[in-house]
Amino acid sequence: MKTTYRNIIMLFTIIALLAADKPFAGKSPVDHKRFSFDYDIYTSIDQLSQEDALLLREARKATKIAYAPYSHFHVGAFARLTNGKTIAGSNQENAIYPVGICAERVLLSAASSVYPNVPVETIAVSYYNEKGSNNSPISPCGVCRQSLVETETQFKHPIRLILGGMDGKVYIIPNATSLLPLDF
Repeated sequence: MKTTYRNIIMLFTIIALLAADKPFAGKSPVDHKRFSFDYDIYTSIDQLSQEDALLLREARKATKIAYAPYSHFHVGAFARLTNGKTIAGSNQENAIYPVGICAERVLLSAASSVYPNVPVETIAVSYYNEKGSNNSPISPCGVCRQSLVETETQFKHPIRLILGGMDGKVYIIPNATSLLPLDF
């Protein structure tokens, strides 16, 4: 299986969550908290509402406009805003690795530029992996999670997330804050 930067980020997230369950060796914690959240799992796009299925289909289409010559991992995002308007984004890579930008942040930037002061209601994210499978949901990277949470905070409005590949399971997460409980 080809390792992608998203797989690495997800691995570090899992390790951090597992480590959070255990106190440091030799010292008793002052307090202990557990983090968990609820999300819905659908076996395919066919189980989604018409509106949600449309958003995910459009996110899948947006993978075709991604520029991913280095990772070969095309990500598309498609959102519905609270005013009913929609907007797409895709990842845009660069030979200078940190200069690239993820689909979710392209979408958030475009939405705030084209429709200033309009909250994002729902974002669907999908991907096409040229060198691997495409049938399980992916989640936003840490930088995108922070950007999503900050957008939720700015507008005092949750952003619902629909996560899916080109086929297979689909996750629906009620808000981005669920993915980043210890945001800045």
